[in-house]
Parts: sequence; structure tokens; C-alpha cells
Amino acid sequence: MHEASFYEELEAGKVRCLLCPRRCVIAPGKKGVCGVRENRDGKLYSLVYGRPCSFAVDPVEKKPLYHFLPGQKVFSLATVGCNLFCRWCQNWEISHPEPGIIAPYGDVSPAEVVRQCEEQGCSIIAFTYTEPTIFYEYMVDVAKLAREAGVRTVMVSNGYIEEKPLRELIPYLDAANIDLKMFSDEKYLRWTSAELEPVLRTLRLLREKDVHLEMTTLVVPGVNDSDEELEELYAWVAKELGEDQVVHVSRFFPAYKVVDKEPTPMRTLERAVDIAKKHVRYVYLGNVAGKEETVCPKCGKVVVRRAASGVDVSLRQGKCSCGERIIGVWE
Repeated sequence: MHEASFYEELEAGKVRCLLCPRRCVIAPGKKGVCGVRENRDGKLYSLVYGRPCSFAVDPVEKKPLYHFLPGQKVFSLATVGCNLFCRWCQNWEISHPEPGIIAPYGDVSPAEVVRQCEEQGCSIIAFTYTEPTIFYEYMVDVAKLAREAGVRTVMVSNGYIEEKPLRELIPYLDAANIDLKMFSDEKYLRWTSAELEPVLRTLRLLREKDVHLEMTTLVVPGVNDSDEELEELYAWVAKELGEDQVVHVSRFFPAYKVVDKEPTPMRTLERAVDIAKKHVRYVYLGNVAGKEETVCPKCGKVVVRRAASGVDVSLRQGKCSCGERIIGVWE
């Protein structure tokens, strides 16, 4: 076990976790909502430090990150657990596993993660699949060693983290993709058991600190697909994050506790993309094949072409041949 970084001791042996906005008050012998942070004798411990449940080598585009080192291989890892309860979770087997399932891979130190990344020929480590916030201490230690080794780091997250731990992570983080699941407090609570404002704060802070940021919204039929909500969401993005913010509009497929809905219709996704393009310059369809080109917003030239055979980047020092700068990290 590894002692947690952000908590305070309370009376009667209780502790308050200060890592995410839930701020769980945890009695001795009990765990927080995430299921992987436990109070033992008045101290809070991470049960998943150095205990990954998933390893994989992915293309960076799968995160999805389309404006960050296109075509590069990413060493991805996760531990079990999550601090949200999204009813359509695609990775629920590891986000909310059966009690007692922690680490099928055994113990893997941060140094070993970096070593395996380099051995696999990857230039990036991604904290992904489940919610990286819940294995915060492990993520930070891996990210610090990665920075020393010249390996870049990526967090794929729901953004539900307190400001102080996020600020301490940011110096070791190169890029992030944050889920902005919807634009309604009431819906956030109903469908994820979380709140909207902490996610918006995370997005603002990452952009303010110049971490390369992309964001994803899963468009779920009958939940967050109205024109009014999408207009409000992307208007906020343009105002708070800028019109050059990279956004992914992703297709829903039935999963976990939401199996009574059909996949998002293409006409709904196309409408969502049209709404997003009224506000921001770089919009991509996710979970849909053949919609992956990056186009210069000034002249219309394809500057990044993505195909099964590979990725072709037609940029020089981050600029199109017309001189337009394309936001991103290209080398």
C-alpha cells in the first residue's frame, strides 16, 4: 500500500479525502466511493499504487488525440476503480470491478512502467481506460520518471479532480483529453453521479497552463443531444477555451446499464458536428470510421491524413502551406 497524498485526519479515526470533489469522509476500515482508497488506522492509503490492471500499446489517435504527435505509439495503462458512475461506461469491468479484484498484473513500479514503454518503442505514456485521478500517486510518480527519460505523458480523464492535486500534476503532464459529458448539472448528477462545475474548472486550468488539451463529448440519444444543450456546450467551449479548441463528438453504443438505446444516429452526430463548427475550428467525429482528416481552417487543405496504412502530416513547423498555424504538438 501507498499512503495517499491528499487527505486530512478527522476525529474518531476518520479521514477526509481531498483528491476529488466528492471529498469522501471515510471511517476506519472503509473505502471511498472510488473503491481504491482505504482508511487504515486513521491514515488514507491507495490500494492500487503500482498495481495496474491493463497495459496496451495504442496509436495516440485512439485516446483520442488528433493534434498531439500524430502517428506515435502510446504505452497505455490503468488500475481498477473510478470516481464516477457513468451508466453507459465502456470499461465498467475494470472501472467498477467485483470486490477484491485489484491487480491481475501484480506489482509494477513506476520505473518499470517507463522501462516497458521504452522497450515497446513508445514515446508517450497514457493514463487511461479507467479514471487516472483514482491512481493519482502512481500517475505522478510515473510521470516524473517519464519526464526525466524524455517520454511524454497523457491523461485521458473525466476531469473530476480537485484543483490542488491537478496543479501539482500539471508540470509533469504534456497532454490531456477530458470528457465533457453534457452541459447540465441535473443531468451530470443523474447519469454520472457527479457535478458539472469541477469538470469545467479542470478544462479551464489545463488550457490556462498550456497543457495540450482536447475534449470529448459522447452524444447519447435522448440525454444530451438536443440542439439547445449542444449550442450551450460549444458556446461555452469557444468562450472559455477558445475557438481553436480541439473537440471530438463521439458516437454512443449501448453498454453497462444503458442497453435500451440504439447507437447514436448519424444524422444526430452530423447535426452535433455542425453546431460545434459554428463555435470552434477543429471538430472530429469519434467512434465513426473514415472521419479523421485534419483540415486547415483557412484554406481547406488536408494537413493531416489518417488511414489504416498510417498517418501523413503535411505541416512545416506547425503551419499549413498557406501560412496558417494549426494548434497542436506536432514534433
